[in-house]
Amino acid sequence: MVFDIGDRVLVLDEAITGVVKQIEGKTVILETEDGFLLTFKAEELVLDKEDKVLKNGLFSGKTVDSVIIEKEHQRKRKQPKTKVKERYEPLMEVDLHINQLVRSTRGMSNHDILTLQLDTARRQLEYAMSKRIQKVVFIHGVGEGVLRIELEYLFGRYNNVKFYDANYQKYGLGATEVYIYQNVPN
Repeated sequence: MVFDIGDRVLVLDEAITGVVKQIEGKTVILETEDGFLLTFKAEELVLDKEDKVLKNGLFSGKTVDSVIIEKEHQRKRKQPKTKVKERYEPLMEVDLHINQLVRSTRGMSNHDILTLQLDTARRQLEYAMSKRIQKVVFIHGVGEGVLRIELEYLFGRYNNVKFYDANYQKYGLGATEVYIYQNVPN
């Protein structure tokens, strides 16, 4: 192994560490932590990897305190700040427009379309309840209001659900937000 003067080394089979002071061929003279000069063959020594990291790695030319302060400062900056408004945004959105549910409505009657939309809404509501999701927005569109009335009837059958118009700025008049109470006694 090739050593340089100033490298920190460990002695194999002995609990001795030191700094290389002089190199003469395959003989290395090192100064121990106690200040003694000892002579070893190069094969008996191993480079201290921690010292190599300190010299060549991230810490070169820095004190440990400055590195710790820098890391803490980076950690503080990384936390994303959420706006108060965003904290209360629904976690789940379900778009019940028929073109989002099937590729083609060919051969489907209006009753078939409405049934598919209501089954999807019921399934998604049950899923949200099982996963303990508190807020779900069902996007139904404005239209003639048939789907909206049917959804209100569906949501009214659950005793742990409250529903109301969703955020007008985001969804307009075509969405209903459902709030699911998590701890409701049966």
